[in-house]
Amino acid sequence: MEILKAVDIKKTFEAHQALSGVSITCKEATIFGLLGPNGAGKTTLIRIINQITAPDSGEVFFNGKRLQPHHIKQIGYLPEERGLYKKMKTGEQALYFARLKGMSRTDALKRLKFQFDKFDIMPWWNKKVEELSKGMAQKVQFITTILHQPKLLIFDEPFSGFDPINANLLKSEILELKENGASIIFSTHNMASAEEVCDKIALINNSKKILDGEISEIKNSFKTNTYEIIFDGKYNKFKAALTADYEILSTEEKKGENIIKVRLKNPANSNNMLTTMADCGKISSFRELIPSIQDIFIQAVGEGKVNKTQEKSDLPEALAN
Repeated sequence: MEILKAVDIKKTFEAHQALSGVSITCKEATIFGLLGPNGAGKTTLIRIINQITAPDSGEVFFNGKRLQPHHIKQIGYLPEERGLYKKMKTGEQALYFARLKGMSRTDALKRLKFQFDKFDIMPWWNKKVEELSKGMAQKVQFITTILHQPKLLIFDEPFSGFDPINANLLKSEILELKENGASIIFSTHNMASAEEVCDKIALINNSKKILDGEISEIKNSFKTNTYEIIFDGKYNKFKAALTADYEILSTEEKKGENIIKVRLKNPANSNNMLTTMADCGKISSFRELIPSIQDIFIQAVGEGKVNKTQEKSDLPEALAN
């Protein structure tokens, strides 16, 4: 079931077009990646979902119903620009935010103490926020975002400012939330992070959605039928055995083994190529090179495969809907 659906959202700020007819759908118990370079329109869409600002046109549906002000209590939002009151004590402030979300004092204290212990920040309960490190303050805000167990969680650049250890901790928490049934929108320009945690993604560039779909489907649609083969044998023998169906892209020799990248003009010939290789030497590795989300991002945005001057019809057929 869909937890959130945004349909044909448009938003302009003075002369700047922030969103140009963007539509997304986030299903229950999944992590939806909202990706794109800085300034693409991601945060504007998130602010519309949180009812901080309104769209010029288009509609947002929450749990099958048109988004209403009372839905905000069922949404947890961790903004990129963190906001805590520096002079308040950490525990007191976390309790205050929990009460704003409708939690009783008893339930809030019970859950807060559990989460503070889990994130190893309980000793800082009575310290002022200004005494916390940036990472600790971010942990506190993450806790206040998830504490009331909202139906939808929105994380805008959640790993920003975290060291690798704490970033991994937070990543594990996000995946655990999903396993426990949470629906999550994960906004980032870090493609590697998105690939690790997201089930589905939408890529926004210059206010327009240019890619949308399951990660595996998108990666497969950008495949180039390129393979990497590592073998111990005579390279010239292998090269002589190739037919016009193959294109050698690169060769490298390392520790007595040949590493060759080959593009197949006909993907059905991969088995034939493997047979040919077996006759030329001992194969230690044979794998298809599937592009990462980072590769696709660079190709789609950086190299102009899909950009603001191209229409939807220019996309691969599998992504055009």
